[in-house]
Amino acid sequence: MSNEAEAVRVAAHDPQGSDDERDASKEAAETVLKAFGGVRGMIDMTLPGLVFIVAFNITHKVPVAAWSALALCAVFVVVRLARRETIQHAFSGVFGVALGAWISMKTGKAEDFYLPGLLWNVGYCVALAVSALVRWPMIGLMLGPITGEMFTWRKQNPGRLAAYTRATWAWVVIMGLKPMILFPLYFTHNVNLLGWLKVALGIPPMLLAMYVTWQILLKAPPPIKAELPEDEEEPQK
Repeated sequence: MSNEAEAVRVAAHDPQGSDDERDASKEAAETVLKAFGGVRGMIDMTLPGLVFIVAFNITHKVPVAAWSALALCAVFVVVRLARRETIQHAFSGVFGVALGAWISMKTGKAEDFYLPGLLWNVGYCVALAVSALVRWPMIGLMLGPITGEMFTWRKQNPGRLAAYTRATWAWVVIMGLKPMILFPLYFTHNVNLLGWLKVALGIPPMLLAMYVTWQILLKAPPPIKAELPEDEEEPQK
């Protein structure tokens, strides 16, 4: 009997194996979503840019558009605080929007609202690439604490290190497409095209990068949980 046939036979008679695979798939997906703020986090980071370009088209005034985007960010933070949710992703959005609003109001150029985000994308991709090159892939640094493995993947789990490195390079390629497309538009001063494309390229590339990461982790060895120091171990009941 061929190896493929044997594998099919074993799977058919081992429902527990299928359950384990489903659990592993679900865990990997939840880990990736949690690390990047989930759908809510992506919305928090995308909608202010949409509000800016809509308000600018209506009023043709940079300050009004900038303050509208800032007001929406403030609402996001207040809602998260009221629900006692983490404000990490909402706060990072506020910082980027506030910086873009300040620059655009100082220069009077609407396209400058998007400049900090473009520079951030470039810096983020460079940081991802460097982290992969020095064998401290950023995706592993982000996901390790969530999976409970911390940094055991570096020396104790080489297959996991290789997976995190591949995932990090995938993020470099996918997220690097945004500044490659948007920066040339920034220099054309076509605010409308820049703004709408910035919104359009907000969530889809991130979803693609998250999907690729999930697929890579599905094929990776399971995480090795980090051992807690004795004084941090849970007391026995």
